[in-house]
Amino acid sequence: MRLTSAGMFLLLFSALQANVQEKEVRALVGSDVELSCVFPERHSFDLNDLYVYWQTSVVGTPKTVVTYYLSGNSSAGHEDNRYRDRARLSLESMKRGDFSLHLHNITPQDEQRFNCLVFRKSLELDKILDVVVTLHVAANYSMPVVRAPSGPSENEELTFTCTSVNGYPRPNVYWINRTDNSLLNETLQNNTVSLNAQGLYDVVSVLTIRRTPSVNVGCCIENVLLHQNLTTISTQAETVTGTEYGITESQADAPKKQGAVLSALIVLGVVVAVAVATGWVCRSRCPPQDPRRSWAARPEQTFSSTVSDENSPPGAWTGFL
Repeated sequence: MRLTSAGMFLLLFSALQANVQEKEVRALVGSDVELSCVFPERHSFDLNDLYVYWQTSVVGTPKTVVTYYLSGNSSAGHEDNRYRDRARLSLESMKRGDFSLHLHNITPQDEQRFNCLVFRKSLELDKILDVVVTLHVAANYSMPVVRAPSGPSENEELTFTCTSVNGYPRPNVYWINRTDNSLLNETLQNNTVSLNAQGLYDVVSVLTIRRTPSVNVGCCIENVLLHQNLTTISTQAETVTGTEYGITESQADAPKKQGAVLSALIVLGVVVAVAVATGWVCRSRCPPQDPRRSWAARPEQTFSSTVSDENSPPGAWTGFL
């Protein structure tokens, strides 16, 4: 009997039982992936003796045909338009026992269980291979953008907003107290997670905390599947400007510091003026010194020889010349 459609073929093997191999694969959105389904022993197969069938396998939902190959066909077919031109079987690889599915341009909707079934016509449609591959899909979130309160406010509470988009799967959101790196209570935050047109997640988290003299918080977006944590730091204090890494000087204290600097400059100017005036008075009242006296006052460092005077008593010195 010749099978002409995947639907008829499904009716024939739906009741058959076999040992199922379980595998897991991860792929990024937009990438290509291979779902492995390989016969465990080295063996050559005749394509005219094979029925290869890939379908989705989700408990509680109807099975969807991804692609299939029926004995006697020259190429694989499709029944679900979502996989047309995206799912491919290699006929040359199948001759060597490799029935892997090549899936292109991964989307979030591809995250599900895929079932590979291989039958041989010569064995009265005996199932020779049954593999289930679970595909996990992931996408990197954008770096969180944190908006902090701007300018002084009389409110008793501060509100921070954290935004990150185009990620997958659904994220975990944490707010961190950067003072001691502790996690802030989840009751202080309100998260809104939604799917966008690309089937990816956008998240907006609003943190509301009591005003304190200084606040240094961080927003962390965690992608569990990628083992990824993206953190942006934001600082805010009462009338304080913040940077990404720490708190700068208080705007309220800036005028005080400017006044102190100005006072110091005035005092320094007065001291310099007094010193200049004192030097001018001293020069005007003190007479100039005689250079010869100044020279005479310098001690001589040259020794002269001693000369004996005939009129001098023996042993007397005339002195230094």
